[in-house]
Amino acid sequence: MIVFELICADRHRFEGWFVSADDFEGQKARGLLSCPVCSDSSIEKLLTAKIGRPDVEAPRESAQPPAAQPRNLHEMIDHILLNTENVGENFPVEARRIHHKEAPQRNIRGVATGEETRELLEEGIAVMPLPIPPRRDWH
Repeated sequence: MIVFELICADRHRFEGWFVSADDFEGQKARGLLSCPVCSDSSIEKLLTAKIGRPDVEAPRESAQPPAAQPRNLHEMIDHILLNTENVGENFPVEARRIHHKEAPQRNIRGVATGEETRELLEEGIAVMPLPIPPRRDWH
């Protein structure tokens, strides 16, 4: 997975997770991307920089192969579900606790209203809607 910082025409910033840069471009071309705050579909990637310290030696290659990337929607959803903690309706509260370092840093998922999502984003807390349907509805 690759995470891009995205921005809409109304200047709302949010993250998007994609299998590759080509996946982002393909979804954008097909009109599948929209802002989680205002639903605007004019989405652009923000420039990012890979920052490293020149005095730190690059990590040596591991004997283990890198973790496999999800190849399809089913694997991506499984990856998200297996690597996040479901905090349910406590999502806004827990996201704030993590942001303010009052709770351990970890990946969480849960439920938030549109208003709660907007408030979190305005507070500088990166959140992203993940509309994951029940497995029986996957095509």
